Amino acid sequence: MAQCVQSVQEFVQDSFVPMVAVLCSEEAERVTRKNNLSFAELLRPFCRLTSEGHIRDPNNQVQVVKNLRICVNNVVTNLNSPSTFSPAQRRMLNEVVLSCQPQEGAATNVITAGDYDLNFSDHSLKASLPWYSAWRETLSEVSTSQHYTATTPWFEAYRENFLQSMPASEHEFLNHYLACLLVVSSTEAVPVEQFLKLSQEQHRVQHSGDYTNPKWFIPNTLKYYVLLHDMSEGDEQRADSVYEDMKQRYGHQGCYLLKMNSRTISAEEDEQIPDPWSQYLHRNNLQNQDVLEDGAAAVNSAAVENNMNAAEVDSPEKDGAPSSLESHPLQLDTASSPGSLPPLSAANTELKKAAPEGGAAGSHGTCLTLNDHGHIRQFIQEFTFRGLLPHIEKNIRQLNDQLVSRKGLSRSLFTATKKWFGGGKAPEKSISEPKSTCGLLYPPEAPELQIRKMADLCFLVQHYELAYSCYHTAKKDFLSDQAMLYAAGALEMAAVSAFLQAGAPRPYPAHYMDTAIQTYRDVCKNMVLAERCALLSAEILKSQVKYSEAATLLIKMTSEDSDLRSALLLEQAAHCFINMRNPMVRKFAFHMILAGHRFSKAGQRRHALRCYCQAMQVYKERGWSLAEDHINFTIGRQSFTLSQPENAVTAFRQILTNDSRQTATQQGAFLREYLYVYKSVIGGKEDSLPQLPLPCIHSSATRVYFGHERRLAEGEKQAATHVSLDQEYDQDQASMWGHLEEQLVASANRGVVPGNFQPSQCCLNSQTDNLRCPLAVAEEPIVVEVSFRNPLKVPLALSNLSLLWSFTAEGTSPSEENAEEAITNEETLTQGMKQKDDIVTTEIILEFHLGPEETKLARLRLLPHRIGQLNIVGVVYNLAAASSGETAPSTEGQQTLDLMVVRGRQDLKIQGPRLNQTKEDKMVIQHGLDRRLDPIITPPMPLMEVFFLQFPTALLCGEIRKAYVEFCNVSGVALSGLRVASTHPDFFTFGSQTTTPLTPVSPTSAENCSAYKTLATPRQPGSVATEVLVSAGDFSQPSGVMGIPIEGSTLQPGESTQLPLWLRGPDQEGVHEINFLFYYESTEKGNKISHRVLRHSVFICASRSLSVKASACRSSGPPHHSLEDQGSGGTLVFIDVENINTSEAGVREFHIIQVSSSSQHWRLHKCINPAKDKDCKLTSRERAKLCFRATPCKPQATSNAVQKYTFADLNLGNERIISSSTPCGDFFFRGCRSAEVQPVEAPTSRTTASSRSQVCVPTEDIGNIVKKCNELDLNIIVIWKAYVVEDNKQLILEGQLHVALQTIGKEATSLTPKEETQEMVLLKFKSEAPPPVILPAAELSQLIKTNLHYPETYTHLFVQDSLCVVPVTLTLSNCSLARVEVIIDLRHKSASPESVEVHSSFTWVGQTQHHLQLRPQEVLCLTLRACFLQPGVYNLNTPRVFAKLTDQGAMCETSQQTASPALIIINGA
Repeated sequence: MAQCVQSVQEFVQDSFVPMVAVLCSEEAERVTRKNNLSFAELLRPFCRLTSEGHIRDPNNQVQVVKNLRICVNNVVTNLNSPSTFSPAQRRMLNEVVLSCQPQEGAATNVITAGDYDLNFSDHSLKASLPWYSAWRETLSEVSTSQHYTATTPWFEAYRENFLQSMPASEHEFLNHYLACLLVVSSTEAVPVEQFLKLSQEQHRVQHSGDYTNPKWFIPNTLKYYVLLHDMSEGDEQRADSVYEDMKQRYGHQGCYLLKMNSRTISAEEDEQIPDPWSQYLHRNNLQNQDVLEDGAAAVNSAAVENNMNAAEVDSPEKDGAPSSLESHPLQLDTASSPGSLPPLSAANTELKKAAPEGGAAGSHGTCLTLNDHGHIRQFIQEFTFRGLLPHIEKNIRQLNDQLVSRKGLSRSLFTATKKWFGGGKAPEKSISEPKSTCGLLYPPEAPELQIRKMADLCFLVQHYELAYSCYHTAKKDFLSDQAMLYAAGALEMAAVSAFLQAGAPRPYPAHYMDTAIQTYRDVCKNMVLAERCALLSAEILKSQVKYSEAATLLIKMTSEDSDLRSALLLEQAAHCFINMRNPMVRKFAFHMILAGHRFSKAGQRRHALRCYCQAMQVYKERGWSLAEDHINFTIGRQSFTLSQPENAVTAFRQILTNDSRQTATQQGAFLREYLYVYKSVIGGKEDSLPQLPLPCIHSSATRVYFGHERRLAEGEKQAATHVSLDQEYDQDQASMWGHLEEQLVASANRGVVPGNFQPSQCCLNSQTDNLRCPLAVAEEPIVVEVSFRNPLKVPLALSNLSLLWSFTAEGTSPSEENAEEAITNEETLTQGMKQKDDIVTTEIILEFHLGPEETKLARLRLLPHRIGQLNIVGVVYNLAAASSGETAPSTEGQQTLDLMVVRGRQDLKIQGPRLNQTKEDKMVIQHGLDRRLDPIITPPMPLMEVFFLQFPTALLCGEIRKAYVEFCNVSGVALSGLRVASTHPDFFTFGSQTTTPLTPVSPTSAENCSAYKTLATPRQPGSVATEVLVSAGDFSQPSGVMGIPIEGSTLQPGESTQLPLWLRGPDQEGVHEINFLFYYESTEKGNKISHRVLRHSVFICASRSLSVKASACRSSGPPHHSLEDQGSGGTLVFIDVENINTSEAGVREFHIIQVSSSSQHWRLHKCINPAKDKDCKLTSRERAKLCFRATPCKPQATSNAVQKYTFADLNLGNERIISSSTPCGDFFFRGCRSAEVQPVEAPTSRTTASSRSQVCVPTEDIGNIVKKCNELDLNIIVIWKAYVVEDNKQLILEGQLHVALQTIGKEATSLTPKEETQEMVLLKFKSEAPPPVILPAAELSQLIKTNLHYPETYTHLFVQDSLCVVPVTLTLSNCSLARVEVIIDLRHKSASPESVEVHSSFTWVGQTQHHLQLRPQEVLCLTLRACFLQPGVYNLNTPRVFAKLTDQGAMCETSQQTASPALIIINGA
């Protein structure tokens, strides 16, 4: 329950105080009216006594009366005796609550309950809204008291006014008048006569029986005579003499002279006198419309208190009252008001009439000085101590004596029993009446009422012990008589008396209160008394920390008959839940919602809004989405009604932006409500565009594209893919394109990449580098792709959607805050003015529909015309709820729909990536810049488009195809420096001007024309290869960048040119993504954009064609048998060709039409197989073996002979393809360069293996010698044709395959080896022993070439001679360029399988071991003799040859292994 200013004891004491009536003469009223007050109002601030009083109880014990307060009211007569509040009283209570709001600027009060921090203050609206993110910073320190509480002054004001407005009742005497003040002015002609008239008037009102109100406590009412003297007018001596006469007539304890109005008007400006009346009178001043401005309409409506209308209120009796007061719904009913309502007197009504003339509400007591204040305070004290308390004491004694003397049994009431007062009852109900009614009605002289009257007197003077005994006794009597109303009153006051007893001799009987409340409510149907009882009991329970019981009691008191009472009690119950030892936060929030609802029904919209806002603190951001929606919706409606449209818009925005779980119908209602409120907010403010909450914009997903969108294919032309918004961003692809562009820039800048180089970015998104302002080009569009999301289940209709931008012309610093220089289109978009198309043309999307929960992309375009800085700020659009389309709207409905269209904006605020580089960045969340929406507009640049003609999508591996490429300059600026780089530079070639064949430029005339340059050359038997010397510089480019040979190297505006483009299918099957990056520059230098690039990606499906494997071995024939005497003779090249094309059914057969070679050192010399004049035909899975002889090239005399390559062509058909020209030579050199690049990336495992095998041998010498010995460096080019049947047409495809023979004895293949997955290796925890030293047998075995010359058959007569000796010549050739020592061992120890198969019974005779030295490349013949014992077939290849370099140790001697067995047939004649 909310915290109160008073303590509980003070509150309960002040709820029941002695009542004093006032009767004034007209002259006395005039004197007090000078102070803008009636006499009763004049006394009100001084009615609490500051000193203690004393009385004696019936047992003559002195009782101390502390902090006593009396209540002084004007006498207002009434013929009726209401038991409930009149409509005027209800309106007064409503006004009291309405006028009491949280003060502006008050300190916040925080309740910490679990993990909730609840704020109760004037900031509660802001603090409770979810969008008020920093609300915790505004909170003050948490209270240090045991229970954190929040004050609710409106509830205290209501409670105080409620208790003061209680109608007088017959069953209790607490609010009956004990005394009457008779006030007469000293200026009267005969004051004593006026006293007599007033005394008679009081007697008539009390005893005539004409008036039921006011009610009087006892028949003999105390009359106290007050002479009022105006110091500014009257004669003081006369007043004193009159007062002396009064003392003689009424006794000095029954009269008083009150002097006042000592202050003169001239002293008003000089002295400031405090105004103690304002706090007592402000809630009763009905003309204070400042606080009522928001509630007047609400209270005036039919919903104030259960459809109570203003017609129930009687008009004021005063004729002179202003008409505004007559018609005002808050005007009080003076004729029907009870005497306990101070502002309802006639004098007060007159006061209101004079209020506008007398000044503001704060001008009370203007004629009173501080001494006058002291006189009034002294008068109250004298009246109470000398008049009122003795009068009460006397009446207590009289009542006690009467009650005791009735039976004469005892003088003490404490031992009295029910039978003492058994008689005197006068039942006024029939026997048949049910007992559930209020029961009996006692006559005034009934002893039960006398006990109750005595108990009330004791209670009023704080004699709670005696009061409790009397109440307890009366309670038993009333219950036995079934007088339920009387019994409930006795129970109520007995409980209160027990609570107020000093020292608490007995516990608080809460069950008394519960019984009283139930009786009042259910039996007597008197909700006013039940409410008073509940207010007292709840406050007492709260003081005993029984918050749960208090909350239960308050909730029980809610009903449908009074929304205001229910709202206030529900709010107090909510505070009880929050103040428990274990706070029940959700119950608090729930009951605050209920209280807010009842406040709203009662017309208390401010309080309703406050309750909903406080409840929102609990529900927000905790998953209670439906509850949040309801609260926000109510907050929005209440705020709008209270003329707080900004808060209403904010609340409705919250409903729409959260992911709602409401139904589509409910969301549609929310949206319409928001649009209506929003429309009313911006109705008069068209100068700026406010922010709209719908649809949601995913700012980080915004993409910006610079440039024209690419043209689609035109006929056979295929446009370059370039970059578009339809492509997904790939980081790997972006780095690949950046690497290609870096190569191009380096090529254009003589191999050096500029330090300020940044890769071109045509499309910016959240993954690109957006730290710098992007560069855009004037007259080229900028496309901004914005991602809209509709979070609702109802469709949205956006219209007139466009971008909002600001532009700063070049030469103006954006930081200069000069509004004239920064041009924006906000004004034109807001007011519908003409677009500023001379600066930036803004495209407008007329209609943009979003379906329920749909995410949709909108592409908005700008076309800049001037150079400068452009800032894209946000989007502007009209928002409306899209119609469902089920029914055709009527004209009226259509107009309503049109009215619900609002125009607003949303800013595109993109948060950059989080900084995470330094330690400071990691400790604090900081984000970098993202400038993708701030392009710099640069002067016009050239713009090139590229088209491809006859570009294939599928190729055979190695297939050569001719296509055409077209370059178009579509801008107004000439371009130059055209280059291209690619991820597959071996895939295409433009040819070179020196080697390009004259082929048709028109693609149509070259339908079946060969892509090769051919010559008709019939093959002659035994013909040798045709050789051509070519420089590598004619073909190879210095890097992967290729210059594009266009005429004049410049493309003028509007020009286009076509170039042939040769393509070669990749060597590996599968789908290949091949990327081209075209580079070009402007002929005008000095621009911010130095160059531009154009991307093209193509996918080529490569199918298997042929597999070529080649190997080389040294010729075993003797040198002098060679056709040409060239030192160590030739080398045999074996080429194994297999048709591996199985997937393509269309390929019938392959023809190998030519084999060419290219090398700086070797050449193909002659074809050995096939020997016939025909090419090789291979159908599916067939294989052919070709054999060629290769010889070293002729020595070249020119100085740059190293750069020359020898191309040798051996055609197998009737035409020779010139392999040294385009495209054959181009692809050969491109294949070589890609092969050279490849080993750099591969791991160098071969080096490790070779070095391991050369232990104890200097690697440099042997490595060089062996390499030169075995080096071949012969590149084979196999050219083929494939015959394909496609669509009943036969096509001839042609292609070439490359095989690089590097080393003699090692096989090479045209297929790239597939990477095999590495097998899992077991972990080894022990280190293995080092491998044994391996002698370099493989390397050194090639140093010496051996050859045996002997007759194939030899006939010998073994009959004549048993020994057959055959001469054999052993030829030794030193293949290296170093001196070699050779040891020949003829001792036969061979165990090879070949020697086992043949007869081995022969031996070498003569010298069996030879030691020779061979000079570099020397050929030496050695004559040996073999001896045979019988005929047979023998293998003569048994000599073991050891060779070593002369400068190496013996350990390196290695046996030379011969290539094949040498068989001889010995015939016996």
